[in-house]
Amino acid sequence: MSDLFGHTRARIAARHALITPGNHVNSSVPGITGATTVVLFNEAMGAKFAQLLVTFTADGRAAQPASGTQTFGYVVHGGGALTVGKEKAKIGAGGFFYVPAGQSWSLATPKAGTQLTLFQKKYVALPGTPLPKAIIGDAAKVKGAAFLGDPAANLQVLLPDEPAFDLAVNIFAYQPGGHLPFVEVHVMEHGLVMLGGAGVYRLEDSWYPVQAGDAVWMAPYCAQWFVAMGKVPASYLYYKDVNRPAI
Repeated sequence: MSDLFGHTRARIAARHALITPGNHVNSSVPGITGATTVVLFNEAMGAKFAQLLVTFTADGRAAQPASGTQTFGYVVHGGGALTVGKEKAKIGAGGFFYVPAGQSWSLATPKAGTQLTLFQKKYVALPGTPLPKAIIGDAAKVKGAAFLGDPAANLQVLLPDEPAFDLAVNIFAYQPGGHLPFVEVHVMEHGLVMLGGAGVYRLEDSWYPVQAGDAVWMAPYCAQWFVAMGKVPASYLYYKDVNRPAI
């Protein structure tokens, strides 16, 4: 009944945002057909990247031409036939891919209900550094590590930490009660989607309950902290900008 009175967990503030699945409104994005596409965050909000959620029907397809924009994709559910530049692969749940600026990509013959999270960012070149290469991987094959030595917080780094990359995408997984060891305040911008479980996110001076499917944006220097709550582990996929000069 609360929906009838305009209740929502969503929050759009000047330097952070929470959007839940109950708030989604579909957009028409060129090159994506047979799918519902939600633009969660982009420059209209003040972000310097775009985060999209794409859910395909059985006859859906995504086909993006080469441009100055780089794309990271993660398969939340389902799978399909992926092409990145000249590379082709079958990709399933937990699969991910990185498309450098200047290369095209497509996803064809997806299973009905296939869901794809996309992070897109205009590439910022670093003088004297070669462009990054395309990557197709599987999160299940990426070894995680205890974050700052805490076995209750596991971090999987999905992209190489190399100067060519101006973005990073990781998966953070927490055991029930696991949490970030301190309130982080930093120059890096974040976009994330909750993959599973539930918890509480502190964003600046507000605390928000979050659960699977929720998306969060954090501007640079947004104070942030997370704790996993409930009886099952919690995890999220997140983006950040990295490896470029401070000024």
